Amino acid sequence: MSGFRVGGNHFGGVPRDYWRRRNAALDPQRDYAEIYRNIAQYEFPWEILQSLSLALFRTFAVPTIGELLDRTQEFQRHTQKRYDDTTLLLEQPTTAGFDSDAGRTAIRRINQMHRAYDISNNDLRYVLSTFVVVPIRWIADYGKRPLDPGEVRATVAFYQHLGRMMGIKDIPADYQEFGDLMDDYEGQHFRTNPASRRVADATLNLLTSFYPRPLMPLVQAAARSMMDPPLLAALAYQRPPTAFYRATHALLAARGRILRLFPARRTGALAENYARMRSYPGGFALQDLGTFPERDHAG
Repeated sequence: MSGFRVGGNHFGGVPRDYWRRRNAALDPQRDYAEIYRNIAQYEFPWEILQSLSLALFRTFAVPTIGELLDRTQEFQRHTQKRYDDTTLLLEQPTTAGFDSDAGRTAIRRINQMHRAYDISNNDLRYVLSTFVVVPIRWIADYGKRPLDPGEVRATVAFYQHLGRMMGIKDIPADYQEFGDLMDDYEGQHFRTNPASRRVADATLNLLTSFYPRPLMPLVQAAARSMMDPPLLAALAYQRPPTAFYRATHALLAARGRILRLFPARRTGALAENYARMRSYPGGFALQDLGTFPERDHAG
């Protein structure tokens, strides 16, 4: 039991605040890729995964995005693969870096897919804003601690870099601008739309399938508990009963407080190792991920 101290700063000799101190020693404008990797794969991997899943639902509620995804039928016919491909492609710049072969290949595939469709720069800016804002807010509400200001700046810089590589114009300059963009865009564009609901239903059914069948109704209700009233209204979802809604939020907040007692993670959490990633049990090639509209149509 050497090194175990309830009132101290670590269990088993691993400092609980290791990643916070590591990130504080780095420059968020220069070392933003390393800081974001520490956040996403070591300090808050579960929170990032859950919050980015929620960010997807927010994008569905914008009719131009929901209708495009519905027209392709990819989220209905190949929901698991679309989820896996999106997660794996976005993970590469985080894991290997923007200048790595894997990072460049992943972003090239993302850009190839986007160019196949008529997607406005405004919609792309909005989607980028959800990747920044939703996880930071989730961690502030349910993480073991909120992100420090330097970690927020590094997250912003990481996604600014990603946005530039995707050719997005007029990228917000800081976190405040990203938050204002997301909130204003949702206020202007969230609308009830049958196409958006179909895409959201397919995705929600997939996410609940990751749990034992008897728990699936509870998981669906928990997911809807994490959606704010404007998002629920846009997707025409009912908010769960108040007691369940409050219990869900209380349990998530309690989880964060409990995690303060645990040592820092020593190994990175990679999406490709998650049990919910089911499409490529034998491995995958980045250049083959995603959709190939012309090829698929020809087939």
